[in-house]
Amino acid sequence: MREGYDRAADQVNTSSDVYMFSCPVLGWDVRIVLWAHGPTSAVRTAAFPADEPLDAGATAQAVDVAPTLPRVDAVHSPDSKRCRQTAAVLGREVADDPALRGLDHGSWSGRTLDDVGAADPAGLGAWLTDPDARPHGGESMTDLVARVGNWLDGRTDPPHALLAVADAAVVRAAVVHALGAPAQALWRVDVAPLSATLLVGEPGRWSLRSIRPPGR
Repeated sequence: MREGYDRAADQVNTSSDVYMFSCPVLGWDVRIVLWAHGPTSAVRTAAFPADEPLDAGATAQAVDVAPTLPRVDAVHSPDSKRCRQTAAVLGREVADDPALRGLDHGSWSGRTLDDVGAADPAGLGAWLTDPDARPHGGESMTDLVARVGNWLDGRTDPPHALLAVADAAVVRAAVVHALGAPAQALWRVDVAPLSATLLVGEPGRWSLRSIRPPGR
């Protein structure tokens, strides 16, 4: 597996894909690649994540996908196990970035959707339809979009190309913010494990360039 890490690190640092992601004429000189973490038990069982590690075999999948990622100047990740283990396959220094932490599901963390639906159907219904709802006592979808949007727009001196490993919900929130869409649109963005989403632009003016399935 160490050889796989080295292979991934070598190839992700030398990919020429990054050049197709710039558009200097329009001033789009900042590129942010949002790499969704690998599969976990929470993803597999439709559960609200707690701090699960990657599934068995997910690290090998991440090693295979890493060479398809564009070259970047820096890598950021929150401190969750799933994101740190995904980022580790790049074989690079990873900066801790608390603003990229996953959605706080409060008392629902670690529970399956079916379990919550049986115990609190009204709360789950509100959460699924109202972006301001937080029946679990954690963050609302509106809170998440605002937090991630502040992270994007607060990058006053960012590296020109940054890769951020994050939960799917964080990636979806970044897309919603970039498009200027309402928080309800978060449910309309599909982000698969190990997919890469590319935003280009500058703080306050982002464009969605692509959402690439794993390995594409």
